[in-house]
Amino acid sequence: MTTPDHPSPASQPPAPVAKDRVYRSPLGLTGGALLLLVVLWLGFDALFKGHGRTPWLALAGMILIVPLLLAFTLRPAVFAGEDRLRVRNPFRVITLPWGEIADLRSGYSNEVFAKSGTKYQLWAIPVSLRARKKAIRRQQRAAADAARGGRGGALAPSGLGFGGFGVRGPDAGPARAQTDQVMTELEDILERRGEAESAQGEITVRWAYEVAAPAVAGAVLLAILLAVG
Repeated sequence: MTTPDHPSPASQPPAPVAKDRVYRSPLGLTGGALLLLVVLWLGFDALFKGHGRTPWLALAGMILIVPLLLAFTLRPAVFAGEDRLRVRNPFRVITLPWGEIADLRSGYSNEVFAKSGTKYQLWAIPVSLRARKKAIRRQQRAAADAARGGRGGALAPSGLGFGGFGVRGPDAGPARAQTDQVMTELEDILERRGEAESAQGEITVRWAYEVAAPAVAGAVLLAILLAVG
């Protein structure tokens, strides 16, 4: 028998569901927004002020370029949940249960490998070789300072960045390239959740027809306009 002070388990509120971690490229978002503004400004200018075939060519060009621009800059994202890794690339959305992921690798690009051997690139987490080299040089300087008994070499939790680690001292900065820290976070989730029962299932791949269809329509319209002269 239950009382108001001791409700039954069935009446207990469900445990809150953890939100997915979302990873996107800040440079891609900024560059994509600026390029989109430029394309729309030039396109609408030609559309309303152009003569002859120019407005039609501008319209076809925007129908072709805008979806592709959105696909490669603003659209890519990686969503890491407790049970699934969802990868939103320019033309596909791949949902991978953690139990079906074999490995996460970071070289010249960041990639996830399924147990079947299939490889998927993480467009939203691009590798910056420049940032990686800067982080390596910073680590080397920190190690040299530590060896000399300096103040700038200790690594300690900072609460900053994706990895939560920073370098103490006047030259404070991330101990690793940001995207490398993101990959480490994903590897930690894989190690923690890879064997979980709720993290099993099949990999699904959905093509982004909402991106491809307008781009194809714009390309066909542009080709017709150019063909008819």
